[in-house]
Order: sequence, then structure tokens, then C-alpha cells
Amino acid sequence: MVLSKVLNLMTFVPAKDFELSRCFYRDMGFQETWGNDQACEFELEGYRFLLHNFYVKDHAGNFMMSLMVEDADKWWEYIQSARLPEKYHLSMAKPPELQPWGLRVLYLSDPTGVLWHIADRRKP
Repeated sequence: MVLSKVLNLMTFVPAKDFELSRCFYRDMGFQETWGNDQACEFELEGYRFLLHNFYVKDHAGNFMMSLMVEDADKWWEYIQSARLPEKYHLSMAKPPELQPWGLRVLYLSDPTGVLWHIADRRKP
């Protein structure tokens, strides 16, 4: 049952160091559409999430985001050329690799430890 038309669905991504995370997501290519000292919205090609100035270690350490892209290799090239793993001291940055479930996944953590799965589906 739908009570009314759904207009949007977003998640709140935790941030241990809010300003550092804001810079990271801008460097990743996301556009900040609005923000204050508690939350901000990031957008990329019509897809959005909220970065939240909130941190609980166990929550952040188990938080994951999935981004399906056309070409994960191009994302990896950008991440490497921008030196994001070094600049932000990321705990995880692995190039795309075929997973048993059929997707090629690039694993990347943000400065808080949120794990991003940046994936593509290659045709055989």
C-alpha cells in the first residue's frame, strides 16, 4: 500500500570528521547541493545521499554504500590519479575485481570507514 507518491529515498552516511568527509566526497566528484554544520546533501547524476555529522564506531564500521557504474576501471583510474587513498589515509582502496556473484567491484572506504562498493557488470 502506497500512502502517497514517493518523491525520494536517501540514506544518512555517518561522518567522524564531518569537514574532512565533505572534502572527500567533493574530491570523489559528488556535488554538495546544500549543507550546514550537521548534514549536507551530495548528488551525482541525480542520485543523492546525506552526509551526517554523526559517528558511532560500530555503526560506521558496518555501514556500506553501493554505487553501480558503467565502468569501474575508469573510477579506479580517477581515484588513483587524484591520490585519494593517500590524501585521506583510506583504510581500503582495492581495484575492481570480479566477484563470485558476477559483479566487478572496486572497494573504497571513506575517511570514516564507510565501505563503498563501486561496481560494474561486464558483458562476457
